[in-house]
Amino acid sequence: MIPLDTRRLFRAEFPALPDRAAAVRRMVAGHLRDWRLGAMVDHVVLATNELFANAVEHGSSGPADTVTITVSLERFGRELRVEVADGSPVVPVARKPEPTEESGRGLAIVDDLAADWGTEPPDPGARGKKVWFTLPLVATS
Repeated sequence: MIPLDTRRLFRAEFPALPDRAAAVRRMVAGHLRDWRLGAMVDHVVLATNELFANAVEHGSSGPADTVTITVSLERFGRELRVEVADGSPVVPVARKPEPTEESGRGLAIVDDLAADWGTEPPDPGARGKKVWFTLPLVATS
């Protein structure tokens, strides 16, 4: 984990492996609770998990690949933004799977949970893309 500002932003890099999803979920939930945003944990963790799973399945090409998760407070502390960056430049496309299909619903879940989501180019000097979502902040007492 790379703590940039423990009250407003954190970033962590994970191996692009399915078995790292639990660590991603724990990290996101822990930071949200530390920021007194416990009311948002379920939605943020579920949406982040879907994007992480997509990055691992579709955005990685080998065992040395990584996925970077960034969570930040935006718009003067009124919005939470989560970015999931991987090494593939291929932009995800939402699809409508048949009821019997076992996959293909991740972006629909993100779309249902998030206020907004989309993709953007990687940070300067990096390859791939970022997939992000935002939610209005809901603080717990």
